[in-house]
Amino acid sequence: MTTAQPQELDVQPTPLALLLLGREADPRSERGVECPGDLPAPSDPDLVARARAAKEKLGDKVFVLGHHYQRDEVIQFADVTGDSFKLARDAAARPEAEYIVFCGVHFMAESADILTSDEQKVVLPDLAAGCSMADMATAEQVAECWDVLTEAGIADQVVPVSYMNSSADIKAFTGRHGGTICTSSNAKRALDWAFEQGEKVLFLPDQHLGRNTAVRDMGMSLEDCVVYNPHRPNGGLTAEELRAAKMILWRGHCSVHGRFGLDSVDEVRARIPGVNVLVHPECKHEVVAAADYVGSTEYIIKTLEAAPAGSKWAVGTELNLVRRLANRFAPEGKEIVFLDRTVCFCSTMNRIDLPHLVWALESLAEGTLVNRIQVDKETESFAKLALERMLALP
Repeated sequence: MTTAQPQELDVQPTPLALLLLGREADPRSERGVECPGDLPAPSDPDLVARARAAKEKLGDKVFVLGHHYQRDEVIQFADVTGDSFKLARDAAARPEAEYIVFCGVHFMAESADILTSDEQKVVLPDLAAGCSMADMATAEQVAECWDVLTEAGIADQVVPVSYMNSSADIKAFTGRHGGTICTSSNAKRALDWAFEQGEKVLFLPDQHLGRNTAVRDMGMSLEDCVVYNPHRPNGGLTAEELRAAKMILWRGHCSVHGRFGLDSVDEVRARIPGVNVLVHPECKHEVVAAADYVGSTEYIIKTLEAAPAGSKWAVGTELNLVRRLANRFAPEGKEIVFLDRTVCFCSTMNRIDLPHLVWALESLAEGTLVNRIQVDKETESFAKLALERMLALP
């Protein structure tokens, strides 16, 4: 009996094999590594004409909302543009529109459904367009947090304040427990109101907006704030830490704004002498502290509108908006650049692209309702209560 001897095979791995083994990279598939500010063109050159035709066929039956962070190819079909709460209110002010097509993300469409009439139908062109920040706080996690606060003996002192960038479930929790919703532009007013109702605030789900508002705008210290981590027992906090805190911040953040660092500010100041740094309050505290101007999306737009010709600006917010503002104000001699060279578009917001919008509009024009976002009645009632408390703020 003989045994075959192994033979040496001269096999050279293919580029695909090396890629699958993790030994090579394909730069064409890694657009997010370095982001020059370009998005690929729509796959079908006829999409623009098809979108126009479907929208014209629907007429007043459709009202298209476009969030500031949407790509230009989508924004061109929006009847109104704005931040999430402004758009939800705009939808509610158009009761004659049977269909509200929300070019944004899931929690925004939920808010529009809460604020519009039962006869109106809210459509999200791509159901996968979510929000990583909103997803960082689930109803089950927040209910468990409230149990922890109860066990620490402080739940009756705590008023929940939830950022608009939260799910309908979290807004409903806030309404049930006597709290209010806030936006990035009225967060201080919401917190002032909350501290009139109780001694402590549970701020959901963005820790950075909560911390920046408390410390920068209300004069609290960083020691007044603790971070509740839903992935650790008791949030990673002792009962004594919870009792000592004024602001209990949920461990959540915006995946775009949270990536700006102090090095981004230092680098742009060195690169562009005399630059004004303008950032959103969802950025980290050290970034906000180092900036010249801090405010909501609407504040950013108005600040650049009022800026003198020849002024230079580095803006820390989503790239689609920054590019749009840079192009808009370039003829006025304003230089506007993105704060960081490697932070890219909001990936979930950009799931609403022209192919998805065309599909939604053409389906509606043919009488087929697609991707309807509908909040159940109980959740809607408590979420609306929290929103109404916000609307009643002085």
